[in-house]
Amino acid sequence: MKVGRNDLCPCGSGKKYKRCCMDAISKQQSELFDEISQTLAMNPTLTIDELNLVTQRKVAERNNRPNDDFCGLTPTQMTNWLYAPFSELAWVKISVPEDLSTSPVMRYLSLIFDEMITQGGSMKATAKGNLPAKLVQQASELLPEFAATQYEIYPRLSEFAGSIEAQFNALHYTRIQAELAGIIYFERGRFYFSEGVQQRYQQQGLASFFLPLLEASVKQYNWGYMDLWPEGLRLEIFWLFMLWRLQSHGSVPRLIKEAAAACPDFLKQFPDDAYFSQHDQLGMVLMSRFLTRFLQFWGFVAVDPRRFIDGNRVLPQVTILPLLNQSFRFSV
Repeated sequence: MKVGRNDLCPCGSGKKYKRCCMDAISKQQSELFDEISQTLAMNPTLTIDELNLVTQRKVAERNNRPNDDFCGLTPTQMTNWLYAPFSELAWVKISVPEDLSTSPVMRYLSLIFDEMITQGGSMKATAKGNLPAKLVQQASELLPEFAATQYEIYPRLSEFAGSIEAQFNALHYTRIQAELAGIIYFERGRFYFSEGVQQRYQQQGLASFFLPLLEASVKQYNWGYMDLWPEGLRLEIFWLFMLWRLQSHGSVPRLIKEAAAACPDFLKQFPDDAYFSQHDQLGMVLMSRFLTRFLQFWGFVAVDPRRFIDGNRVLPQVTILPLLNQSFRFSV
């Protein structure tokens, strides 16, 4: 589908195409035309067919040339990671781990399934359309089993516990993903299995929902749903690039610099601030949306929320957990 000048840019910056990637594309096209013009000047007898072949070769060379801003990925590779559906992703293999017990999202999904089966195939919601208090309590009791526990100083403020779903971010996140993935749906005060889901769960187990739920989390879910940061900051489009970089080196400060280099428009989303630079603000969003409310909710990493230890400021730290390496294997 052709992108119009006044349409939102497909890169996810939130800007109009003419004020975002259109400029970059125009620059690339201008450079390409200059190269072709030089070739034609040096070879004035080229036929149209020969010139077309030269142009195709030069375009292919540019698309497959490693880009320093992409940490060595080519534009072709980056485009695949940004826009391809799961079934067409290249240079990465996403596998379903044998043991999903350390993943909060998958454990919560299992609780939802089991409660619905107990109630005959559906589950009564609260008056506000949320998960029942009994299930919320069961999910809260799982907190000690997750890696995030080591950093939970104030359980009442935890993202992994609460008395109602609205106060329990990780559980609420899971329920939203399940609906987006078409696994469950809400109707007339109850939650229901979508067609064939209950039978699939009983025959194939929880693991069969890992990939559909993960795809919904990065392809359908709005990562800004739980915060007040700029809506145009579409970090989720770059999820696979950021995951690859984090798995490579495990450094949050380095990841922030790499994300800013890969998409400079991220920084333009933030206003000038007397206390926090644009890189600082990007780092805070990345910590919240990508590391905490994506990777940690899934059990791929454990995030240390402390910024001061013994009065001294410390850099953000994350621990890569086995589930991440079991789930993602890159070949770049």
